[in-house]
Amino acid sequence: MKKLYLLLVCFGFLMNAQEKPSEQFTYNEFLGYVKKFHPMVKNANLEVSKSQANLMTARGAFDPKIEVDYDKKQFKDKEYYSILNSSFKIPTWYGIELKASFDDNQGYYLNPQNTTPSTGLTSFGISVPLGQGLFINQRMADIRKAKMQIELSQAERKLQAISVLYDASIAYFNWKKNYNEVKMYESYKTNAEIRYKGIITSIQHGDKPAIDSVEAGIIIKNRQLSLEDSKLKLNKAKLELSNFLWLENNIPLELSDILIPDTNLENTIQETLKTNELLNQDFDILKHPKINALQSKIDMLTVDKKLKSNMLLPKVDVSYYYLSEPSYIDNYQFEDYKIGLDFSFPIFLRKERGSVKLAEYKVQETEFAMSLEKQQLKNKIAAQKIEIQSLSKQKDLAKNLVKDNNTMLKAEERLFNIGESSLFLINSRENNLVSSQLAQIALENRYYISNSDLFKVIANPD
Repeated sequence: MKKLYLLLVCFGFLMNAQEKPSEQFTYNEFLGYVKKFHPMVKNANLEVSKSQANLMTARGAFDPKIEVDYDKKQFKDKEYYSILNSSFKIPTWYGIELKASFDDNQGYYLNPQNTTPSTGLTSFGISVPLGQGLFINQRMADIRKAKMQIELSQAERKLQAISVLYDASIAYFNWKKNYNEVKMYESYKTNAEIRYKGIITSIQHGDKPAIDSVEAGIIIKNRQLSLEDSKLKLNKAKLELSNFLWLENNIPLELSDILIPDTNLENTIQETLKTNELLNQDFDILKHPKINALQSKIDMLTVDKKLKSNMLLPKVDVSYYYLSEPSYIDNYQFEDYKIGLDFSFPIFLRKERGSVKLAEYKVQETEFAMSLEKQQLKNKIAAQKIEIQSLSKQKDLAKNLVKDNNTMLKAEERLFNIGESSLFLINSRENNLVSSQLAQIALENRYYISNSDLFKVIANPD
């Protein structure tokens, strides 16, 4: 596959990369690419489109319908029968159906009840359910549930999108963490090499024992080992991050080596994820996509319960059709008609009552789940707020530790330069500084992840 580099998209076609050795790929820009082009985010948007298509399908049950049924039998030069039944039906909301039809039947062996005038027979009438199906029926229930399914799919779209954005954020933070570690080890490796050259010069002048060169060489090798390990982690982190970088038409991107992470992320992450607003005010749980999804499910189950409760009523369908020959249709001879009555009612209603009970239990089950989810969301949000505040304080402490350890190292180096310290003490001070900087980088990463966790809890990707 042809390789594409994100740099070309972010900053245009760079003709002279040497003049711009590095460019920031900010966290905000990264999330913008994920929201717009990632296949899983697009897939989440398709759920809404599918629900809208389902609504169109459900509305199709109310489409007018034309039916034509023609049957003819001819045997040994005799027409046994020729039957034409055509109709135009209009289903309406409350189970009422309007129907217009035209019948033209003839033949030697035609059933007498199917006999029509020579010009045919027209009819126009109405069919009305007086028990089951009047106030709610399967068609009405399908329409209502399809509308609720759109609301459900919109909530689920947010949940699916937030999951992708969260995973993408973790990959970005991991890239930044490993990038900072590589830069740190590169700096200490350079310092170790400079110190080694100084030790060699001092040994040549007889100011230092030769054994110091061995110790200085060990430090260089340790720094090289740590640097190579951190580079390995950085390369893997970049590949992981590339999984979330796409363009239109599902074209994957590769992260260019020229790009570096956001250097101001610590100050902008809360604004990007909108967690700064949540830290200063309470979050309305009722607006959460999980709660909206559960409420939509409850509404859909309630429609099912109403439909099943309607089955407890007797089935009573009445119909009336006015009959007329086409040539006399304007005479309105209402004495020509056809009526019908269809009645049925189970005596014990055990099946219907059982279905209603099951529907009620499903509604209660989902209501219990929603109550539990509300409480869990409140506790998760409160816990994340506390964690963010605590990590913010820990970051400040870690910065002070790095500053103090750096001061101690500088002081030890000055003592070493005047011959009052040893290489061992300098290495010890430097190791303490390295440890404190690694702790600082780790705390910053935890701080970013904690904000991203809060972003995932509130589930508002828009």
